[in-house]
Amino acid sequence: MVQKSYGKMRQSRKKLRKPARLTINQKLKTFNIGDKVHVIINSSGKFQHPRFHGKTGTVLKKSGRVYVVEVRDGSLKKKLNLEPMHLKKG
Repeated sequence: MVQKSYGKMRQSRKKLRKPARLTINQKLKTFNIGDKVHVIINSSGKFQHPRFHGKTGTVLKKSGRVYVVEVRDGSLKKKLNLEPMHLKKG
């Protein structure tokens, strides 16, 4: 028998489906500190754990080309470093 997988990509087939094409506008989006954003994972680039897909958070700062977003995960507040292609204004 094959052992069941319990990895981080488990049950994420539809969540991580690639969009038709990644545009330059998606990479060059800008956000201000304090903006509310939705985390929408785009699997064509580096991304965080799929559990954060669909969460809403606040932009804390910009560090290089990534944004630091604070998201609630249960009762904890977590900070994610996300590229603009994974964020959507909300």
